[in-house]
Amino acid sequence: MLAITAIASTSLQGQYSGQVPTNMGGASQNAAVGAVIANFLGPVNEAYQKRREIDLDKFQGSPYTSNTFAPTILKHNDEVVGNIYYRYNALNEEIEIKKTASKEEAYQALVKDKEISLLINAKPLSFKTFVTEKNATLNGYLSLIQKGNKYDLYKRTLVKFTEGQPAQNSFVAAVPSRFTKFTEFYFQKNGVNRIDQIPQKNKKLIKLVDESKKEELKLFLKEKDLNIKSELDLLKVFQYLNH
Repeated sequence: MLAITAIASTSLQGQYSGQVPTNMGGASQNAAVGAVIANFLGPVNEAYQKRREIDLDKFQGSPYTSNTFAPTILKHNDEVVGNIYYRYNALNEEIEIKKTASKEEAYQALVKDKEISLLINAKPLSFKTFVTEKNATLNGYLSLIQKGNKYDLYKRTLVKFTEGQPAQNSFVAAVPSRFTKFTEFYFQKNGVNRIDQIPQKNKKLIKLVDESKKEELKLFLKEKDLNIKSELDLLKVFQYLNH
């Protein structure tokens, strides 16, 4: 624990402040872990802060992947820091964390640091740099959904907000404001320091793999009648590529 405290203090001291104790047993252990976690906290995104009192029931969808806080494990450099509760704001690409799932408890934002990760269904969710299909280099949260000996497969969950429109007349219904969730997929070849978005067309994916695998993958997609627009089919493709 002292080692983790030293790492956190050295890399993040002075960037953010705040306290979120954990559920780990023991008063002294709680204090030590709480001090470490405090180094990973910051203020909630200002834009969201202005909207935090908005009644989400008036909108279609949600800015969150789940409106409730769920338990998870916080890690730094693959070392466990403690147990926390989290909620992912996919609109702002921001992770909110706190000690319990209580609605009355205040929450703070997790520092966007590439050395920090959360374990979601035993898979890490972490802050990454990646390249989109349009060749734009961005930062955001990616969830590792398949780790392979040749390729790693990631999933990015995003939410977009569309403002509603009032009824123009009695014949046209009003359109409510809505949050729309969608996903993107990315892959990283082992030994290559770059994460690229996977296009949603089979032919475009074939162009991204090694030359020696192109014809083989083309045949596999055809024989199995796979469409990589489907997440399940995409998983099958990368299982095959990692075989």
